[in-house]
Amino acid sequence: MADYRYRIPTGAGRAELREKSSRFLAVIQPVIDEAAVRERLEAVRREFPDATHHCWARRLGKPAVERASDDGEPSGTAGAPMLQVLRGAELSDVLGVVVRWFGGTKLGKGGLARAYGAAVRAALEELPMGERFVYEAFKVEVPYDRLGAVQRLVHPPEVELVAPEYAATARCTLRVLPSHRASVLESLAAIGALVERQDT
Repeated sequence: MADYRYRIPTGAGRAELREKSSRFLAVIQPVIDEAAVRERLEAVRREFPDATHHCWARRLGKPAVERASDDGEPSGTAGAPMLQVLRGAELSDVLGVVVRWFGGTKLGKGGLARAYGAAVRAALEELPMGERFVYEAFKVEVPYDRLGAVQRLVHPPEVELVAPEYAATARCTLRVLPSHRASVLESLAAIGALVERQDT
């Protein structure tokens, strides 16, 4: 089951450090999609409009889709080291933003990379974390006299029942871990359920 589980932030974490008069503030937050990334990044920019840079890194889903930005810092000195820290923590559905106020002394590429990475690591220490599972969803329809057989397949977190509907027939959505897909579909076929794959 571990292959279908990944770590996520369940809240926000912040940490600040100073390096040769420059100030670095890391903000790590949960995100679920690209729209949330844009919204939260813009919120940080509005909160700290006087900063020199707003560098960021994000990971979404499993397997994680990654993006990062140096926001005007020398290439590879901000977004990449931030992303490396998030990857090392095995976090996804996460956005890390490091806000920098330039203090007048250049840090060099190595110094910048170390500072951006260290800021994210410090914020991770304040970050509440949880888990999320990768599911496949199936819409199921059965006569009422077979609903009990469907309900007996439900064993969270491997198989979850969501969105039950009670009309002429019983309808629901089963969220199933990929490791349990074959056995669940076999059981549904045995009771004559109508099954339709849904996008999650």
